[in-house]
Amino acid sequence: MKTPEQKTATEVAPLIEAGEAFRRLSGLASPPKRERYDVIVIGGGQAGLSVGYYLRRRGLRFVILDASDRIGDAWRKRWDSLRLFTPAKLDGLVGMRFPAPPNSLPTKDQMADYLEAYAARFELPVLTGARVERLSRRDGVYLVKTGDAELEADQVVVAMASYQHRRVPAFAQALRSDIVQVHALDYRNPAQLRDGSVLIVGAGNSGAEIAMDLRRDSRIWMSGRDTGEVPFAVSGLAARLFLTRFVLRFIFHRLLTIKTPIGRRARPKILSHGGPLIRTKAKDLAAAGIERVPRVVGVRDGLPVLDDGRVVDAANVVWCTGFNPGFSWIDLPVLGPDGEPVHEGGLVAGAPGLYFVGLHFLYAMSSTMIHGVGRDARRIVEAVAARAAAALVSSPGGRAKGNQSAEGARAQA
Repeated sequence: MKTPEQKTATEVAPLIEAGEAFRRLSGLASPPKRERYDVIVIGGGQAGLSVGYYLRRRGLRFVILDASDRIGDAWRKRWDSLRLFTPAKLDGLVGMRFPAPPNSLPTKDQMADYLEAYAARFELPVLTGARVERLSRRDGVYLVKTGDAELEADQVVVAMASYQHRRVPAFAQALRSDIVQVHALDYRNPAQLRDGSVLIVGAGNSGAEIAMDLRRDSRIWMSGRDTGEVPFAVSGLAARLFLTRFVLRFIFHRLLTIKTPIGRRARPKILSHGGPLIRTKAKDLAAAGIERVPRVVGVRDGLPVLDDGRVVDAANVVWCTGFNPGFSWIDLPVLGPDGEPVHEGGLVAGAPGLYFVGLHFLYAMSSTMIHGVGRDARRIVEAVAARAAAALVSSPGGRAKGNQSAEGARAQA
């Protein structure tokens, strides 16, 4: 009898093969040296594919650029034991259910294969291996530089999270050379670490999950401020019947948004300190023998020093300290002092025709979650389509074209 993972692989394999054939036939094996599009989407993960789904329905000419060699690689390259927090019934993008038992928690590889199958099913023009080096604007047209190609577009959607460059404190360089240091982005499994104790720096979801992954092999300290936790087990009966949907679909999706007073108050704290622990609870960490300690503030004699003055004699350090935004390739005046895009729900007032999808709390707490990114994609594509229609109307002889475009968009919607 097949396991859920084997069933999922069986369902998505034909779609993945079809997607590869589609990309070969459509000439997406390598970027054109110079090409003009209505819209360029930067990022081919769940955010970019969701945007692509709605752009396809609007009939706009677009391409999705992804730096990875294969759709879904951002998921494949995460740690081996990673599973989604949300059940499969909430993990499908718009138009395609997730092919797994509804209450199962998909693996990271299942999610990666699903994204690849999704792109194939809707024949989304994803160009892989296309790392964007520069986004600029000239004469009202956006220019996207990737490799030896320069693409042009009237509008651009940056569809990626601000989790691009590893953030590690400068004092990490002062740790002893025999201490193994790994960032969460590079962690795969316990075999990467040397024998001995482990200090996890960062007490958010990644830190807690990796700590539990290591619990059988070593003494573990987990350093950092308490971010709180969701007060129920995500795999329990109450969660399956009601609580998961209530928290994710109502609290995270509708209550904590930039349009509600409580959401506006909560957003700065969530952006700076992170969200609550979802799967792993404080009692789970305690039961596994993982010791919670204050944050790491420096190094003494080559060893990490905690906020309370204690020195931790760790053989390994796993940095779960987050990321720098990584948007320095955007050569436009749209980034704040912290390097984060300045936007309102993904709309950029300082650069008409430029949009963001996939950022943490872009519109709601659910914006980076599978079930939340689709709503953001739909809103942004509505703005893209409206701007495209307005441009047609204002062009010479464009009113008739604009009316036809609007009718076409309504027919496809």
